[in-house]
Amino acid sequence: MTLTSPETADRGELLPPADPREHLSSPVTRAALRIQQRLLAGAREYLTGAGFAEMMPPIIGPVTDPGIRGSKQVDLDFYGHKYKLMTSAILYKQASLLAFDKIFCIAPNVRLEPLETANTSRHLAEFHQIDVEMAGASRDQITQVVEELVRHMIGRAVAECAEDFELLGRDTGVFETLLKEAFGRRTHADAVAELRAGGHPQNPDAEIDWQGEVIVSEAADRPFFLTDYPKGSRGFYDRESAERPGVLRNFDLIAPEGYGELCSGSEREFDYGRIVTRMRETGENPAKYGWYLAMVREGIPGSAGFGIGVERLTRYVTGLDAAWQANAFPKLPGRVSP
Repeated sequence: MTLTSPETADRGELLPPADPREHLSSPVTRAALRIQQRLLAGAREYLTGAGFAEMMPPIIGPVTDPGIRGSKQVDLDFYGHKYKLMTSAILYKQASLLAFDKIFCIAPNVRLEPLETANTSRHLAEFHQIDVEMAGASRDQITQVVEELVRHMIGRAVAECAEDFELLGRDTGVFETLLKEAFGRRTHADAVAELRAGGHPQNPDAEIDWQGEVIVSEAADRPFFLTDYPKGSRGFYDRESAERPGVLRNFDLIAPEGYGELCSGSEREFDYGRIVTRMRETGENPAKYGWYLAMVREGIPGSAGFGIGVERLTRYVTGLDAAWQANAFPKLPGRVSP
């Protein structure tokens, strides 16, 4: 398989083989998955060393993360009750802080992405995340965890997988700045202004769209945090700034080289009244969130957390063309597969 940059790859040709044997036995797949194993080992090493407890979140529940950017949830019949497959463990991460102050999990997520995302090279209908939550943390504290975690993961993979990187044609010299220097920081407003000045019609009240992400990503020389999204662009659990009403205390981690978003996170809202208000503002019915709101009413810790897409991070680190190449049994939006 010939590997090309994410900017020049022909998206129409980036489809998984119909035969899973062909995919799993491919030298490219095997090299990518070996690197992914080292990344995950590095994640567990860093997080457990920093005092985080690993939790095993549910994969079904009465509700799941509603802030999933245009994708659909998957319903199932749970003994006569309408349950959902997890699109994200966010609500359960907050609940887990009743047991431990610092938690993480590595878990699958299912999102029925719009069909147009099948060719973005970054979207899967089934994917995995490294989810982290920390009681009492500010955004600055949790982004520091993100930075140290990603640096540790990539450093371990670079040190232990030289032959696999060589097979994939990935020059690990591109990580020199990442491993030595602090990640950059930019605000959502600054990114919007730059995109609009360059002719890209980015909505200032919305998340940066897929093409906009690629544009700002291509211009970067190292990962950077994109912060301060406008209220209404994200879920009810992202905390609004007390000093800057209308601005959220959240962030994305954007990779360089056109690879786009790797991670999303925020300080979390934990006040019952504000959560119910935000639910209604975003069109959510609070009655659906009975167990969650009962827990919040009785009191949960303020926290901050994030989720890193395992396949997206692996794709960036390995220099692959598409996220499905970093998944053993890939499922693209709209494409029937094993």
